[in-house]
Amino acid sequence: MVDVSQHELVPEHTVLEEEVLEEVLDEYDIDRTDLPKIKRNDPALPDEAEIGDVIKIVRDSRTTDQAVIYRLVVE
Repeated sequence: MVDVSQHELVPEHTVLEEEVLEEVLDEYDIDRTDLPKIKRNDPALPDEAEIGDVIKIVRDSRTTDQAVIYRLVVE
């Protein structure tokens, strides 16, 4: 079986710590539930990701070198 999360085209996915998450939510003046969603069974998610966690995704970008996005893990 292939581990999709290790493929070179899959961007880095990491689970945010609660302290860091609070800073991000304050910076954007949003609630956790306002974030875009990602399903728990998405093969790119880290194994330790659980429902309710927020995932930081770092993608390569042509204009800004790297683009950072956040997703809320849902069922």
